[in-house]
Amino acid sequence: MKTSLSTLSKKYLEEKGYTVEKTEHFNFFAKKRFDLLGVGDLIALNGKEILLVQVTSRNNLSTRSVKASESEKLKLWLSAGGLFVLHGWDKYKNRWRIKEMTLGG
Repeated sequence: MKTSLSTLSKKYLEEKGYTVEKTEHFNFFAKKRFDLLGVGDLIALNGKEILLVQVTSRNNLSTRSVKASESEKLKLWLSAGGLFVLHGWDKYKNRWRIKEMTLGG
């Protein structure tokens, strides 16, 4: 069974005390996936902060970071006090590992 990277991030954040919801959705008519504000797959909050999370492979982390930093909607999110976190996943020695980058805050 293939492991979903979003599922890994959801579990990772929940273990850190966050309440997490998926924000990405698939439009069957357009046959395309859409992220919240064009950059977010998950939203996570813990009473102190609110995170918009982009989940990707570790190899795509820098590409997603550049795309996100150019987003006007993300700039609004950050100016309103939200944080943006990128999760880059890969398998190393048969175990999943994460590289986490944060924008804002």
